[in-house]
Amino acid sequence: MHRTDPDGLTFRSFSSTADYQACVELQKDTWGRNFSDVVPLSILKVTQKAGGIAAGAFSPAGDLLGFVYGLAGWDGGRPFHWSHMLAVARQARDLGLGTRLKLFQRDLLLPAGVEEVRWTFDPLEARNAHLNFNHLGVEVAAYVEDFYEGEEGSELFAGIGTDRFILSWKIASSRVERALADRRAGAEEPFRGAPIVNPGAAVGDLPAASRVRIEIPESIQDLKGERPDLGVAWRESTRRAFEHYLGLGYRVEAFYRDTGERRCWYGLEKESGLERD
Repeated sequence: MHRTDPDGLTFRSFSSTADYQACVELQKDTWGRNFSDVVPLSILKVTQKAGGIAAGAFSPAGDLLGFVYGLAGWDGGRPFHWSHMLAVARQARDLGLGTRLKLFQRDLLLPAGVEEVRWTFDPLEARNAHLNFNHLGVEVAAYVEDFYEGEEGSELFAGIGTDRFILSWKIASSRVERALADRRAGAEEPFRGAPIVNPGAAVGDLPAASRVRIEIPESIQDLKGERPDLGVAWRESTRRAFEHYLGLGYRVEAFYRDTGERRCWYGLEKESGLERD
């Protein structure tokens, strides 16, 4: 599949040595030159042969501006796609490329009969949370402490470990359709009066309200650079809160960024037992 948008950006699967090598370089630019889990050219090619996706967004001049990479998976007799990496070049950020790459991924998968995409992301990364919950309509399947069992040689993860949400993106669901049509706007409203349960310290009892909020910093990377101790404190307080509430059956239903107060939080709601699409 090959798509060119009105702004001249082209979305397509990788098809040349130059494409694959550009992807390798963008991985290093994104996660650091010492990143130990760079996917090499050979594996990018093999993944495509085995039903996975290695695709990118290209400028009119042919430069790689972002990529999405994932593997074919199988669970309980049904196929799913594991979306292992997504990255956007620094000079192309804030153009909505993350969303557009995920939508291109969706367009590739639906005709193949794949209706679920899974991936991980760090709950402390506000930019990624905004993309995943507000633009894509994902659901949280699990919270895993130190998912990658180390920091992978990337400065992005240094000092705070690799706790991750495992996300489920049910790409044929009405929840996702609403998110893509921007009909989830205002999803945070029911949570505005709910208690914030992690006031920067992992101490004290956690309230049993039907709706709660879990706060994260506006930029964990900036905070970690200035005050590494606070980065660790945020990790510990959010870990405790997410593990507690998800373990009790709460669902993450909203993410909100208050640009005026420069604060960010997740809204969690106690599972009602009703089916949700």
